Parts: sequence; structure tokens; C-alpha cells
Amino acid sequence: MTIDLRNVELVGNGLRLRDLRACDLGGYQRIFTDPHLTRYMGSDSMGVTAATASFDAALRARGESPRRKYTLAITAPDADTMVGTIGLLVEDFGSNAMIGGLVVIPEGALRAGGIEAGRLLAAFAFGPLGIHRVWAGHRHDHPVMGTVMAGVGLTPEARLRQLYRTKGRWHDVCTYAAVRPEWAATATAAETRILGLRATTAREHAVAGR
Repeated sequence: MTIDLRNVELVGNGLRLRDLRACDLGGYQRIFTDPHLTRYMGSDSMGVTAATASFDAALRARGESPRRKYTLAITAPDADTMVGTIGLLVEDFGSNAMIGGLVVIPEGALRAGGIEAGRLLAAFAFGPLGIHRVWAGHRHDHPVMGTVMAGVGLTPEARLRQLYRTKGRWHDVCTYAAVRPEWAATATAAETRILGLRATTAREHAVAGR
């Protein structure tokens, strides 16, 4: 089985991750212009113009080779409406990728889907991208993200002091990580299918550190 890195779709038991499409602009703006939904992110909420520019950049990233940034829409398995977003950044050094940008619209049916979304994206990184180490972080005072990190299968690593500044205040960030052999041993059936996928486009970014 193969997966096109320019048109990613990952299906789990309770939700689906797919590449952004032009029709998702409204949902993207809804998330990134909302001060409540972005209050724990590493940057302040955007205006409509900035959110549109960010969305356009995410669409352009689909055509890059090698592709290093994946911004995926979260949907229900049997629906196409974007109800959240999550991202993966393949780093330039070693064999590392960072999961970030997880937001699920709270009034949607998938408001508790952060763990499954994170695990699907980790399987994508460890499988078709060939990444060895996946990591993520959250603001130290986030009330539930530590539980989400544990559910994704990431182990606590460090607390980075005053890493970023939003709304006039500096914030510490707690980091977590998993390595491929250990994480793969915990994979569900759906995650194992993703681990076994083969990428159909260039993978220059995925071979370092093997």
C-alpha cells in the first residue's frame, strides 16, 4: 500500500486526517483568528488577512519537494467538514519531526479527538516518512495537554524556560518524545496499517539518521 505525500489521508477508528483543501479556508480562519482557541499556542491569534496568508502557505507546502510541513484537517471518518487541525514539521537535522498546531473546535463531535489525531500523525511520521524520533511540546500551564501527550505515546523530556511570548507574557514549554521502535510496539491495527504505507514521492528528508 502506498501514500502520496502531496495528498495525505490517514483514517483511524474515530476520525480522519487529510491535507487541507481550498474549501477549508473558512474553518482555518475560524480557528486561527479565535483568541480562545489559540490561547495556548506559540503565537497570538491572527487577523483574517494573516490567517488567509498562513492558509495559502500551508497549501503551497503540499507541492514542495522534499515536503517538510504537513498541515492536516481533522474530520469525522465519514464526513469531509474540517473540525480541527494538526501539523507535522520534518526537521532539517537528524531524523526528527515535531507534532504541533493541534486544535479541535470545541462544539464539534470530535472535541476529544486529540489523542487519536496525534497517534495517526505519529504513525505517518514513523512509517512512510521513515522518521526515527517524534516530539511535541505544550505550554506548561495547559490543563489537559499532558494527558494528550501520554495518550499519543510521548514520554516527558524537558521543561524549556520562557520559550515564547504571547499577550505580553513569556511561557515555559514542556516537551515530550517517542522513538520509532518503542512507539511501533504500541500501535493499534489502524496505526499499524499506516506504519506499513510506502511513500510514492521523493523522501530525501526521511532517510537521515537511518
